[in-house]
Amino acid sequence: MAPTRSASAGIVSPGPARRTARALGRALHLPFTGTARGIRKATHAHGAGESGLGKLIELHAVNGAGDVMITVALASTVFFSVPTDEARGRVALYLAITMAPFTLLAPVIGPLLDRLPHGRRAAMAGAMLARALLALVLSGAVATGSVELYPAALGVLVASKAYGVVRSAVVPRLLPPRFSLVKANSRVTLGGLLATAVAAPVGAGLQAVGPRWPLFCAFVIFVSGMFLSFSLPRKVDSAKGEAKALLAADEEHLHLHARAEAAADTTRKRRLGLRTVGPAVTHALAANASLRCLSGFLIFFLAFLLREHPLAGQSAAVSLGIVGVSAGAGNALGTAVGAWLKSRAPEIIIVTVVAVVLGVAVTAALFFGAVGVACLGACAGFAQALSKLSLDALIQRDVPEQVRTSAFARSETLLQVAWVVGGAIGIALPLNGALGLSVAAAIVAAGWLSTVRGLLAAARQGGRRRPRVA
Repeated sequence: MAPTRSASAGIVSPGPARRTARALGRALHLPFTGTARGIRKATHAHGAGESGLGKLIELHAVNGAGDVMITVALASTVFFSVPTDEARGRVALYLAITMAPFTLLAPVIGPLLDRLPHGRRAAMAGAMLARALLALVLSGAVATGSVELYPAALGVLVASKAYGVVRSAVVPRLLPPRFSLVKANSRVTLGGLLATAVAAPVGAGLQAVGPRWPLFCAFVIFVSGMFLSFSLPRKVDSAKGEAKALLAADEEHLHLHARAEAAADTTRKRRLGLRTVGPAVTHALAANASLRCLSGFLIFFLAFLLREHPLAGQSAAVSLGIVGVSAGAGNALGTAVGAWLKSRAPEIIIVTVVAVVLGVAVTAALFFGAVGVACLGACAGFAQALSKLSLDALIQRDVPEQVRTSAFARSETLLQVAWVVGGAIGIALPLNGALGLSVAAAIVAAGWLSTVRGLLAAARQGGRRRPRVA
């Protein structure tokens, strides 16, 4: 059909077919553009767009999506593709080759990144690019079964943790007005959780097409994350007013540091440490380490237990899905509750949630069953998220601004080491449900009993002073 011409203006207008095609194109395009605008509106709300926090939320979502693609590919290759006995040996080998070196590397990551205060955007971009390239290496390894799988997986793990450490150090630089650090971390974490929830089924679908496809998708995601890293505000690279933090120091070190700052010509400069600001942070870190150790333990122990002995009336895949969904839902709920509670009595929150997990773990060990396992997964996820946000609030409240970013970096590496230790314990235990959950209860009890008095004492002292966190 020929185009129609306007008699008054002499303008050629498109015919009905072309107008229909354009309308159809807009209709197909609208869901994607509308979704993108909705996501941008949510991540940039309440001043997060102006401060740059919104871009960090989006970057962390990209990070979570890429990580879950690699997790799906590795889990299918190492765990699901072989019988249980062989899978246990392969996962043990995977832990030995990747986690053991990482346990040695993790404490070094924080101090190393402390030396790059002016290159945080480049560090995050580098971590993204490294994982993109390693995803291509893994895509070849999963297809051929070559030994390249293990060093490449170790590289992905190290790069992922390096990104996480830098991200924790970046958040304080991007706080919107009247935003507490715990609220900001909660929004960033929620962004990652939502992206993981969306990407997981996509990764499973790609895995059904072929074992290499999730890794190809991870490559694309991480490359986009590399470019997104450089879109963060330039103030992310500013190190003005910062200093390094150590996890072992005393009041004398703090005093010497203050004197060194006052006298520029002195040679007795010392570095601030977390212990110098009171016991709350160190006790909270120990409690969080017990929960992170529990997380690593449950992931590996329940993965093998439920594959060999599924929950009553369910298949192995459904059993693992129930526990995974329960843990994910608990983690998301804990993050949401943490944003609502903000920094109200963080010591009491940590003591309470760890005590609840301990009670649930003991009950699940005594009455082992589907309900108990699902409840423990949900409670562990909830407690881990809420206690980590409370630890963030304590660091914001008690750690001076000069060392706060370094403190976040070092606490993150210690928590990752605790997760590795828990995973190693989980894979070494015999597949006995009651025994395994008893060990889980013992892990939580060790962390709770060793920190409860210190945290309660710190809470009483904190009640006598006005917290600096809104």
